[in-house]
Formats: sequence, structure tokens, C-alpha cells
Amino acid sequence: MKLTFKSVFAATAVTLLASGASAQSTLDQLLEEVKQNRVSEAKLDKQREAEFQSARADKQALLRTAQANLKAEEERGDRLAKQFADNEVKLTEKSTELDLATGDLGEMFGVVRQAASESYGRIATSIVSAQFPGRAAFLKRMSEESEGLPNIRELEDMWIALQTEMTESGKIARFNTEVINLEGGSSQQEVVRVGAFNLVGEVGYLVYDDQEEKVQPLGRQPDEFQAETARDLYASTSGVIPTFVDPSSGAILGLLKQKATWEERYHAGGPVGYTITVMLIIGLLIGLYKIITLTIISGKMRSQLNNPGNPSSSNPLGRVLKVYNENKTTDTENLELKLDEAILKELPSVESGINIIKIFAAIAPLLGLLGTVLGMIATFQQITLFGTGDPRLMAGSISMALVTTAQGIIAALPLILMHSIVAGRAKSIVHILDEQTAGIVAAHAESEKA
Repeated sequence: MKLTFKSVFAATAVTLLASGASAQSTLDQLLEEVKQNRVSEAKLDKQREAEFQSARADKQALLRTAQANLKAEEERGDRLAKQFADNEVKLTEKSTELDLATGDLGEMFGVVRQAASESYGRIATSIVSAQFPGRAAFLKRMSEESEGLPNIRELEDMWIALQTEMTESGKIARFNTEVINLEGGSSQQEVVRVGAFNLVGEVGYLVYDDQEEKVQPLGRQPDEFQAETARDLYASTSGVIPTFVDPSSGAILGLLKQKATWEERYHAGGPVGYTITVMLIIGLLIGLYKIITLTIISGKMRSQLNNPGNPSSSNPLGRVLKVYNENKTTDTENLELKLDEAILKELPSVESGINIIKIFAAIAPLLGLLGTVLGMIATFQQITLFGTGDPRLMAGSISMALVTTAQGIIAALPLILMHSIVAGRAKSIVHILDEQTAGIVAAHAESEKA
């Protein structure tokens, strides 16, 4: 046992000795590496120190350069400040010199600008610009954008523009231009310009839209007799052509577009106006029918008067004569009664429809008065709702009030005339019957006495 332990111990001692020798070798190597690294670090530090020293010198050079630039800029700033102050003094002196040199010409700026503004408003809206477009552009610039005194060329241009307007306002000229159609398209057409008053085309009067700088037809032509003279002027090539001219350069024509036509005035009467119209038509138709029938009856009665011995049943007088022939033997009193009865039978057919015409002639003005009352009621209702600020709101109701009155009177006048004619025809027929009957009775009475 002891031997074994000693063996183990001896082996362990050998091992430790070997390990100690190896560790010593490693430490020597480590020491050598540390020494070498120390030398390398020292060299690297010297190299870095040299680079830093070099960079420090460069930074010092940059700093000196920046300081020199700063000093130069400060000197430049002082120099510019002094120059600015000197320039301020010089500007003040020059402004004073300019005011002294300008004198009364300074007022010319305002005068020319005002004149250019007035000329622009006149020329831009003139129909002469339809023939010579673009004339007002420089006037607009002079009136709005000009900041100095105008030069001679600008004054001459304004003078020429005004002179052109004056000269062309006394001419009648033909020229081709683009005309906007009412349907939306456009076409090149020949246009006649009457001074600075009107433009005339194929359809009649034209208007110039100064906003779009386009020529277009009037929305509604004036009355036919006025539009006809414009078309005659357009179709003519020479001579004196009478025509209507708008001295307001289109303003009156613009108002005429709002003028109601006869059809619009008629429809303004509404249901009351339509009723009056129906009554007028019915009354006139009845009157015409009665005039025709009574004229035929009168003709047949005149024929019967030429041949009293051969009475005919186709006319009232013939039927009365037949009654006389049938009652020749009766006494005078009975014969008179028979003849009066025959005349009374004829009266309904002769006088039928006459009273209807008379009634229509009396009702028509009353209906017109009714329309007037309804129109005034509507007018007062609109005044209650909207006040009296805008008269156009009340125009429709007032139109109804006035139009129905006029329609009632217009309907009553021909109906009264028709009633008088028809009643006169009927009375003449009845008068012939009464006259012939009285003659027959008198002759019969004389024959009885004889």
C-alpha cells in the first residue's frame, strides 16, 4: 500500500514539473508579445500625434482665413452702409430735382388715366368694336396698369382710337364677322353697321356682346314693321332706305325684348279671358248664322212679294198668305186673328238666337270686371307676402286685371254690333209681315163693306 502511494506521488511530481516547464515557456512568449506591442503602440501614438499636429496647423490656417474673411465682410458692410446712406441722400436730392423738373406735368398722369378709363368704357361697349376688335386693350392697360407718365406713342394711340370712333359713328359699313346663332353655333356672316347705333343681319337687328366680343341676334325682334325696315336696309346696296335706329346703341332694343307680344298679353287674361273669347266666338258664329239665314229669308220674301197670288211654304210671307187664302170667307175680325196667329208662329224662327247674342254682349264686360277684381285680389296677396319692393312680382296679377277688362270690352263691342245687325234684319222681316197682314186685313174689310 505504501509502495503504491509513493509511486503515485512520484508520477504526480513528474507531471507537475513538466507542466511548470510548459507554463514558464508560455509566460516568456506573452512577455515578448507585450514588449513588441508596446513598441508598436508607441510608434502608432507618435504617428497619431504627428497627424494631430499637422491637422492642428491646418485648423489654425482655416481659423486665420475665416477671421480674415470676417474682417473683410465687416469692412464691406460698413462700406455698403455708407453707400446706402449716400444713396438715400442722392435719391432725395434726385426726387426733389424730378419734382422741380416735372412741374405741371405731374398732373398729366391723372388726367390721362381718367381719359383712358372713360375712352375704354366708351370704345369697349361700342358696336364699332365689332368691326375693329381689340381697339380697347391698350386703353385698359393705360387706365389700370400705367404707373408713369404716358409717352407720345401712347397719347397718339388714344387719339387715333377716339378719332376712329368719331369717324366710324357717321358711316354705314358692311363687314364680315362671326355671328353666334341662337341655337348655340356660329357662322361667318355679312353684317351692316349703322354708325354707332345698330347692327343689322339677315334675321334683323343684331347686338354686340362686349364681354365675349361677339355679335349675336337679338333675342326677340321688335314689331314686324320695324324689323322689316332693318331687313330692307340689309338687302339694299344703294339709295336712301328708311329704317328705325336705336340712338341708345342697343339699350332700347334690349328693352323691346321684354315687351309682351299680343299672344302673351292674351294669355295673361287666364281662364276669365278664355271664357270671354269662347263667348265672343259663339256669339259671332250665331250672329253670322242668323245674318245668312235672315238674308235668305228676306230674298225669298221679296220674291214672294212679286208673286203674291202663288204663296209658297218656303218663306214666312208665303205661309201667312196661305193662311189668308184658307180663311178668305171669314169675317175681318177672325181673319185678323188668324193672320196674327200665323205671324206669331213665324217669330220664334226669325228671332231665335238674337237674345243669346245680346246676353253675351252684356256678360262679357262683367266677366272682364270679374277678372279685374281677381287680379287685384292676387296683387294685394303678393303685396302682403313680398311687399312692394319689386313691382315685377305684381306685374302678372295687374296684367290679368287690365287684360280681362280690355278683353271684355273688346268682346262686347262686336257682339253689340252683331246684335244690332241681326235684330235689324229680323225687325225688317217682321215689319214686312205686319205690313202685308195689315194690307190684307184692310182689303178684306173693304171687300166686306162693298
